[in-house]
Amino acid sequence: MSAQPIGPDPRDPADSYEVIHLGGEAAAVVPLDDLRRLKALEKNASPEALEDAEAAATHAYLREWREAGRPGALSHEDAMAILLGNPL
Repeated sequence: MSAQPIGPDPRDPADSYEVIHLGGEAAAVVPLDDLRRLKALEKNASPEALEDAEAAATHAYLREWREAGRPGALSHEDAMAILLGNPL
């Protein structure tokens, strides 16, 4: 397992979480208060807001992947699966 801090999101200067890598997966270490708030927002969000959030998360993932030099470049089929919300 490895951990590394990520820099602040330029759109949200308060956004700075540690990222851990375990078994090929990455996860953010967030304070429990933030996790509770996110879970409450998800529980109370409209279906449209959840769909918008999923789309924004997918775009952020693909932007980060592109900025990292497209490591392990994806096939067209894999990229479409991600965009359509189907995990690889």
